[in-house]
Amino acid sequence: MRKTNVIIVGGGPGGASCAWQLRRRGLDCLVLDKAVFPRPKLCGGWVTPELVADLEMDIAAYPHRFLTFEVTRAHLFGIGLTMRSPQHSIRRVEFDDWLLKRSGAEVVTHQVKRIERTAHGYRIDDRFECDALVGAGGTSCPVYRSLFREHNPRARWLQVAALEQELPYTWEDPDCHLWFFEKGLPGYSWCVPKQDGYLNLGVGAMSQQLQNKNGSIHRHWEHLVDSLHRRRLVDDSVVLEPQGYSYYLRDGVQTIRHENAFLVGDAAGLATRDLAEGIGPAVRSGILAADAIADGGEYSLDSVSRYSLSAGLPRRALAFLLSRRRPATSAVETV
Repeated sequence: MRKTNVIIVGGGPGGASCAWQLRRRGLDCLVLDKAVFPRPKLCGGWVTPELVADLEMDIAAYPHRFLTFEVTRAHLFGIGLTMRSPQHSIRRVEFDDWLLKRSGAEVVTHQVKRIERTAHGYRIDDRFECDALVGAGGTSCPVYRSLFREHNPRARWLQVAALEQELPYTWEDPDCHLWFFEKGLPGYSWCVPKQDGYLNLGVGAMSQQLQNKNGSIHRHWEHLVDSLHRRRLVDDSVVLEPQGYSYYLRDGVQTIRHENAFLVGDAAGLATRDLAEGIGPAVRSGILAADAIADGGEYSLDSVSRYSLSAGLPRRALAFLLSRRRPATSAVETV
């Protein structure tokens, strides 16, 4: 039986950031992940200046693709809006592996199946024991399923459906493009350039609203591809084959701590309300959970922003669209 202070289930940005902070605070930890890193990961790879600060990153020393775009072009109901706020993009296959290695934590390839509460902590699959447990395994995190689902059921109206593809492509336009509510889409689509010839394309929508409209996320992907071709952002000879996934936006009651178990990132449903971006909230929540474990103090999400964009019409418009379906909710809770 392997015993340690803290076990983190999931080695993505939330788990890696938690491990990094725990080790800086002098605690031993172990990361369990079913994948072998580096592993492919579908994601727009949007990195905010706040995330760079949280990770204390030296951008010049980062050894992989890192692109800064000074301009984000939002397209809303046919109106073009230019937002001049520096943002960044990375490739998750590179970024996640770098974060995990930088943490210095031991990583074990293991798919968690059973979690038990013990007198002094938690036991996992009769192989691992710990005093504190962190769930950082994304939407399908086994820590959430085992310990939190009863206290914090998923709100179906907050579920996002997405289609996305990242491909090698020699792009010419260095700006990030976002299209809000195109063709009645209850969400937005994107074209995010990445350094040294990569491009990320995607469509994300509120699942329930899309179903209520008898809409199809695949049809909206086709609309995006047509728009990319018309704008000459992607050559029409390129074969595009997106993959799908789903996750949850942040709102309402979110039970983020149960006894000495913690949820971070998408396991807690922390994607931002405007761009459904999850890397920044995952990183900050991972650091906050580590501090709570090290100090024996409160674990609060008060400093984790609900939005990726600090201001602007797209944020307000999307928040309004989401609020039209919003049931009565209450604040973040721990149990």
